[in-house]
Amino acid sequence: MEHASFGDQRNATFALAEEDHTLANALRFTLNQDPRVIFCGYSIPHPSEARVNVRVQTTGDPAREVLKDTCQDLMLTCQHIRGTFDNAVKDFRMKNPPDDLTSQDMDSD
Repeated sequence: MEHASFGDQRNATFALAEEDHTLANALRFTLNQDPRVIFCGYSIPHPSEARVNVRVQTTGDPAREVLKDTCQDLMLTCQHIRGTFDNAVKDFRMKNPPDDLTSQDMDSD
């Protein structure tokens, strides 16, 4: 849900339901990397409420578009991290095959 000032699309607050610090902090960090962003911050209205308010102020582009672009960038970053992690696990498993449990059992006899 967006709570924008009707006359100025450069400033908006977005309420994200069922979210917490995990997504909000990643969005805040990624938004602040964008040169179109003047200010970005987030708040959680109440600890028992699963909702985050993200405030975005831009240099001129609509805040909604900047947030949308940032979400795309964050998804690509997460996909890259996941791919890198999966490849590292695969390489580790190839270099370190699991021990054969039957040979260990026979050695202990």
